[in-house]
Amino acid sequence: MKITRVEPILARLPYEHGAPKPALGMGPQRATMDALFVKVETDEGVTGWGEAFGFATVPVTVPAIRDVIAPLAFGRDALDIAGLTGDLKRRLQNMMHGGPARFALSALDTALWDIAGKVQGKPVWGLLGGKGRERVPAYASLLRLPTPDTCAEIAATAVARGYRHVKLHQKTADMVAAARAAIGPDISLMVDTNCAWGLREAITNARAMRPFDLTWLEEPITPPDDYDALALLRREGGVPIAIGENLGNPNDAKWMARAHAADYVQPSVVKHGGISDVWKMVNEARSAGIRCVPHSPFVGPGLIATIHIVAAMEEDIFCEHRYCDLGANPLGDAVLQRDGFLAVPQGPGLGIEVDEALLERYRAG
Repeated sequence: MKITRVEPILARLPYEHGAPKPALGMGPQRATMDALFVKVETDEGVTGWGEAFGFATVPVTVPAIRDVIAPLAFGRDALDIAGLTGDLKRRLQNMMHGGPARFALSALDTALWDIAGKVQGKPVWGLLGGKGRERVPAYASLLRLPTPDTCAEIAATAVARGYRHVKLHQKTADMVAAARAAIGPDISLMVDTNCAWGLREAITNARAMRPFDLTWLEEPITPPDDYDALALLRREGGVPIAIGENLGNPNDAKWMARAHAADYVQPSVVKHGGISDVWKMVNEARSAGIRCVPHSPFVGPGLIATIHIVAAMEEDIFCEHRYCDLGANPLGDAVLQRDGFLAVPQGPGLGIEVDEALLERYRAG
């Protein structure tokens, strides 16, 4: 079965989240939730879907898919996932530590797993050796909010909708205090600062947030791979640390573990090499005694792939879920939470049906 086409499709989907819309990535405020779908077609009519990390990186990730990954994948065996992706990593080694070329490879890898599952008649979680779950718990990954009152309101609304776990994207203790007061003591609360601080500022802020019983403090330090600083923060800050979204590849997970830099590792299926490499990182984390909770604040095939990974894991963990209401949704119910859970697809491959007419309607460019 030969690959005949690899096509990036940027969809800009309308959404609401109950508050003013923040800038996503490095760009200006935008009224849409973007998803960079990748469609892989074969000469036997089997199509696979993947997703690459987009947002501010779209101007370089799309050319990486179209001009770098697609020509090298054309004509290759779609069922030889390890052989094809391994060859591309060697050919593109100067681009493969992290960044847009690896994001592009991530989408291809995920689409190939989708194809493999369709050919074998098995869901991806089954290909990974999972025993089968019908659903996995979700945590509400809130967008950045402007005031403590808004933070309290949106966090409480998420809990009212069924979530039992909430993550903030905030940087101050007053925001965290407001959310904790609003949701009560029994709801898991996490905070992601998106690499906001240097070491000393991180220690100060971690100590200020400690009274609010955080499950983890995520990406507190810049640069995000300063493992020595993260290890010191773990010792002095008094809260568990989670990192991983901005790791380059599975080797970083090993180095992070050796440095005792985190309590949780968060590999991203749209960034780190797709399902293949995230599954390696899941097992690397397990062997190192670190909990693995994959990163997945997405609304496309990347979220679905993550649900499969979480469903296949030995551990019982929750799955990140972007807290917003989509005004248009090419994946239908597959990306919606119900009573704080996400359904695990049971069909072959990713088990999704993409509404290509809707995808085309909201296609950018």
